Amino acid sequence: MSDRIKKPLYLLFFGLCITPWIGGGSALICGAMFAILLGNPFAELSQKASKWMLKAAVVGLGFAVDFNQVIEVGRSSLVLTIVSITAIIGLGEILTQVFKLNRNTGVLISFGTAICGGSAIAAMAPVIKAKDHEVAIALGVVFLLNGVGLLLFPTIGHYFSLSQHQFGLWAALAIHDTSSVVGASAAYGAVALSIATTVKLTRAMWITPYTTIAGVFWRSEEKASIPLFIVGFLAAALINTYLPQFTDLWQLINTVAKQLLVMTLFLIGSGLSLAVLKQAGLKPFIMAIILWIVVSSVILLLILDGYIV
Repeated sequence: MSDRIKKPLYLLFFGLCITPWIGGGSALICGAMFAILLGNPFAELSQKASKWMLKAAVVGLGFAVDFNQVIEVGRSSLVLTIVSITAIIGLGEILTQVFKLNRNTGVLISFGTAICGGSAIAAMAPVIKAKDHEVAIALGVVFLLNGVGLLLFPTIGHYFSLSQHQFGLWAALAIHDTSSVVGASAAYGAVALSIATTVKLTRAMWITPYTTIAGVFWRSEEKASIPLFIVGFLAAALINTYLPQFTDLWQLINTVAKQLLVMTLFLIGSGLSLAVLKQAGLKPFIMAIILWIVVSSVILLLILDGYIV
């Protein structure tokens, strides 16, 4: 099919994501299927747009969050965050050795699983001097698992009768990327969305200290900084909390942000590349799946048993 036909068709599907009839999971699948079957006619543009749209959506979601809750969640989950991130990276290192995986690819997958998917991978890559194909493989693997998490987690959450608070915690700690965490928790409920977004972005702030530690081991001078969209999210929560007289405006911004997220998920889905997935081979997928199943299962059990609250 020629680009002359694919381009308007792509824009039509993208436009449907503006409507309230398309949810996050549907948008992600739609984008992925389009890319696999027809190819993305706006590959470079959609990749750039999705990054900026995701950041804008996350900031907009902050207008529905209480800043005091952000502080409380960050304080109460400090020890859990440090222990879980370190444990996941450690387990990832063991699995990398077991599967005799390329070291950099294994580190990137582990780091992405431990903190926040693509953002963490992008931050760690220059620190460990990862090659382009290693980064592409890690991103491709994490992308697929993100899609699975977005679709399966709400169903599993309902099966185990998780409260919205419990589901928000589980999604934030067990799903790789911020976009899928927000998408899955939004499908579960408003409280789940608030908890998940807050916990995930609090977790993402640990990109800087962990990349700094990695830089010591790799003798790298590259450093990562806290993503600015996290600062924007915190600012939005602060504004929402201390300027309640504009509640209607904050709700409108939040509604727009949720729909923007759906559009972003379509763009992320359409970024799927079969070439990268074929290049990756089975080992990175098997390693990442085992790591993810262990992590998500252990966290779910700890939440159900009341050890994580």
